[in-house]
Amino acid sequence: MARARQDSVDRHVARWSGLLEDMDPEVEGAVTRMQAITKRLKAADHASYAGTDDTIEDYHTLHALMIQPFPEEATPAQLADACGVTRAAMTSRVDRLVQRGHVTREVDPIDRRRILIRPTPSGRALWEKGIEAGMAREQEAFSGLTAKELVALNGLLRKVVLHLEGED
Repeated sequence: MARARQDSVDRHVARWSGLLEDMDPEVEGAVTRMQAITKRLKAADHASYAGTDDTIEDYHTLHALMIQPFPEEATPAQLADACGVTRAAMTSRVDRLVQRGHVTREVDPIDRRRILIRPTPSGRALWEKGIEAGMAREQEAFSGLTAKELVALNGLLRKVVLHLEGED
């Protein structure tokens, strides 16, 4: 029977197994692999904006705007919460997107105390391009799995998430 090929995580686990008595190598391997996958996907996402005038933060802000409960309209505070950044950081992001012509910032005609951010056609196009490229990178990352293996992986990860959410 052929021995399974080892990856960098196997080597990581082997190094630590002898040093940490209570470490479960299977748990450590699973967590470290999930972290490695996420790290590589995030790095690829950031790299996709290298050499352009747009940034991954522009995309994240547009994404938050496009998926709001009220389609394509949000306040800066709602965007800040959705992106997990401070309101000051969101102000900078919105300023940049307004300057680049990707969003508009307007006073809410119903409540003049509120500011509404809306995407422009160029903002919508940037978001669509980003989401399509991101999906392609994710599909490539998992292309080493068969459709059946991908379903099995999702089933197992779902069990972990349900457990963490207290719903198991």
